[in-house]
Amino acid sequence: MPFQTIYTSGTGMMGMEKKLNVISNNLANIETTAFKKQRCNFEDLFYDNLRYPGSQDINGEFAATGIAVGVGTRVTSIQSDFSMGSITATGRDLDVAIAGTGFFQCTDPFTGDIFFTRAGNFSVNPEGTLVLGSSHTGRPVEPEIMIPDGVSHLQIDDSGRIWVSQNGDVQALQEIGQLELATFINPEGLLRVGENLYRQTEASGEAIINNPGVNGTGMLKAEHLEMSNVAPVVELIDMITSQRAYELNSKSTQTGDQILQAVISIKR
Repeated sequence: MPFQTIYTSGTGMMGMEKKLNVISNNLANIETTAFKKQRCNFEDLFYDNLRYPGSQDINGEFAATGIAVGVGTRVTSIQSDFSMGSITATGRDLDVAIAGTGFFQCTDPFTGDIFFTRAGNFSVNPEGTLVLGSSHTGRPVEPEIMIPDGVSHLQIDDSGRIWVSQNGDVQALQEIGQLELATFINPEGLLRVGENLYRQTEASGEAIINNPGVNGTGMLKAEHLEMSNVAPVVELIDMITSQRAYELNSKSTQTGDQILQAVISIKR
């Protein structure tokens, strides 16, 4: 039926539009620290079964195949890919990459909510607290780590321990804190909230807190940052394919409309 053609191809156009939105977001975040790309997953919709496989005809014969007409597609999920991005040296003491699984934790200073992130571009705010992101607007790292006054040298080892020296004495290192990592049974169930942050949900499960390198968590790499895991060439190919699919569904809609116009214009 022309009506069904228009509806079915319309679901394809809506699905491709969502997929193109996801691809556009991936490409926009090629340079975003520790960004994790997403992909659309689709499923076909219900079928109009005009004849079921194995049904009997008037002669008692069993049909080897059925007659089923599909009614389109829909997006079932937009899935995050948590594979590691490339790790790039920055030379900055407070840049830390996670080599393996795990998320840093930070606290919203206004609500007290805990957020999780793979981005390890830390700063020190005016109160001396280690924060994620900008020194003025960043969220404090959880557990809280205070950087004492007069620090002349700071280093973070692979296991997340933070060492400082004061008054220019690089030989007298003092441990002042420990970075912890959170892991999840289902990290794909985390809720994206923007600003490189995630929030745990019922789907992700409760955060499991360990020191780096313990119980399968990744190790840290100081003076490095994890880059986005978006592959531009793959995304561009996917974009062209999705664009062509959108155009084909649009053409199906036009064809269905033309057939419908022909039916309406028939004169008795």
